[in-house]
Amino acid sequence: MTTTTGPAAGPYRVTPARVLRSEWHKLRSLRSSWITLGSAAALVMAVGIVMGTTYTSDGGDSDVDTVILVLYGTTLGTLCTVVLGILVTAGEYSTGMIRASLTAVPRRLPVLWAKVAVFAGTVFTVMLATSLLTFVVAQIFLADTDQAASLTDPGVLRAIAGNAAGTTFLSLIALGLGALLRSVPGAIGAFIGGVMVLPEVLSMLPYDAVETAVRYFPTQAAGVLGSATPLPDAAPVSGALLALALWAAATLSAAAALLRRRDA
Repeated sequence: MTTTTGPAAGPYRVTPARVLRSEWHKLRSLRSSWITLGSAAALVMAVGIVMGTTYTSDGGDSDVDTVILVLYGTTLGTLCTVVLGILVTAGEYSTGMIRASLTAVPRRLPVLWAKVAVFAGTVFTVMLATSLLTFVVAQIFLADTDQAASLTDPGVLRAIAGNAAGTTFLSLIALGLGALLRSVPGAIGAFIGGVMVLPEVLSMLPYDAVETAVRYFPTQAAGVLGSATPLPDAAPVSGALLALALWAAATLSAAAALLRRRDA
């Protein structure tokens, strides 16, 4: 009689569902995960309510897109989710937990893809719910102003969903940088320098080609997704969404390639 052993045998074999469940358990069991997500949601809501309560029609901001005005706090909220994305990957290297994860899943890549799926689903859900609630609450105070709008107005729901999607993609880029650099401070520095500062520096160059290219950099593309009306001198919504997806895919693909080659 032949006895089969190893990770594929018996009730304890490694399956995609079990890897996903393991990563979800790790994310939700850490108090820092919910503190960070809660901070992101609180910042978005707080800024949105402040914008709603302090806005006046004669303040000179009537040309600002309503969704951008209400969800202006998304910039601060995204910083929180970016840090969380880095902690999801680089944080495991700093604590040494990654060795246990890769021992349990020797093929390695399922661990990374499970992290991506769990993290992306969580961030998108939290930010979408937060954006919807913030918009509705802020509109209570904006009802008698020139920024009054409803969820059924053209482009509003798309912009709210796009706002959550933009945050999610930026956070996935951060997660990929964390997996690439395996250092929390290093990944935070790389994100700030490469994703946030570099486009601003390049935009000062007097070249049309550079100006066009900068429109498709991550932070600029994310801003396009969160607007209910077309922004001047910006990428189209479809192009911005594709650019964000490609930036995230490139970062995560590089992280996956190095994960297969380097020791934990």
